[in-house]
Amino acid sequence: MTMAIFQRASARSIGWLGVALAAALFLLPVRADAATASAVDAVRSFYDALLGTMKNAAGLGMRGRYEKLEPVIRETFALPYMTRMAVGPAWALLAEPQRDAVTKAFGQYIAATYAENFDGYAGEELQVGGEQRTAFGNIVQSRIVKPGGETVTINYLAREEQGNWQIADVYLAGTISELAVRRSEFSAILRNDGVDGLIAALNEKTAMLVRAVARS
Repeated sequence: MTMAIFQRASARSIGWLGVALAAALFLLPVRADAATASAVDAVRSFYDALLGTMKNAAGLGMRGRYEKLEPVIRETFALPYMTRMAVGPAWALLAEPQRDAVTKAFGQYIAATYAENFDGYAGEELQVGGEQRTAFGNIVQSRIVKPGGETVTINYLAREEQGNWQIADVYLAGTISELAVRRSEFSAILRNDGVDGLIAALNEKTAMLVRAVARS
């Protein structure tokens, strides 16, 4: 039941929520100054690791890609913040061990999805552009340029946590908030199965991704 919720969620059903959040983020954009350049550096650091994994994808295999990316994502993504936003109001009711467990499971799931989606290299360029400061953090613009010239826009929200800039959200097609997508998925699981059900669903989905791609 819980796994089906992951599969049913789509940009069509939740895309409006991502667009609304993205629009809110851009209400007060201003040109970032030199002091905020580390937000761009955070995305570049992640892309360096991702590109290296892509170039060695075949030799690493799915599990190898996952094992390379998981610690990078743990370091460069603001996982506690992202998990709190994705869980929503239920976060306030969780004990610290539950928060830690769901944050860990969410981080591993993110790593598995990147390992699955970036499973090879054919000359793609991962380009990082400028950034815009908003009330919620800095939006860093990026795009993936394929050899034929086709581009995919992916923007990132970066937040400064104790002097360290980390990725806090990913905007697919430049506007669809990944956190909004996950919050839509997670709310149904939390309502039906509680936080333990959510942790189990995330762990199951991570294991399924690793097994499914490893067999291919």
